[in-house]
Amino acid sequence: MKVSDILQIKGNTLYTVKPETSLLLAVNIMAEHDIGSLVVMEYGDLVGMLTFREIIKTLSANGGSVGTTSLRKVMDDAPLTCTMETDVNEVRRMMLERHTRYLPVLDNRTLMGVISFYDVAKAVVEEQSFENRMLKAYIRDWPEEKTD
Repeated sequence: MKVSDILQIKGNTLYTVKPETSLLLAVNIMAEHDIGSLVVMEYGDLVGMLTFREIIKTLSANGGSVGTTSLRKVMDDAPLTCTMETDVNEVRRMMLERHTRYLPVLDNRTLMGVISFYDVAKAVVEEQSFENRMLKAYIRDWPEEKTD
């Protein structure tokens, strides 16, 4: 299974912001849309990611306030990315190694979507469930051996 398969099922709704966006506005956007990340874009290029991790670090450093900080100061400016052709098993390995929950999907420099750890887990479970049903159907239809 490839990342393109996950995006096809998930859809490609994207929420992007600019680096100059205030952290408070970004938090409000995330809350309004019930999302765990925002892609930070500048001049059509991916320049960072904002996730719960960056928000919590900022809250901790500021005594529980997001203040007037812009995303440029708190975003992950070197996010891990993948392509549409990346295998899901490779994505799982990458996410586990880097403790990454959200992965932007790029086609060259074009942002195609974002997949989450949840999206990957759901796709793997659905694929395994399908294989399990196929194996059970195959076993059920197994021809009986003839005895002479």
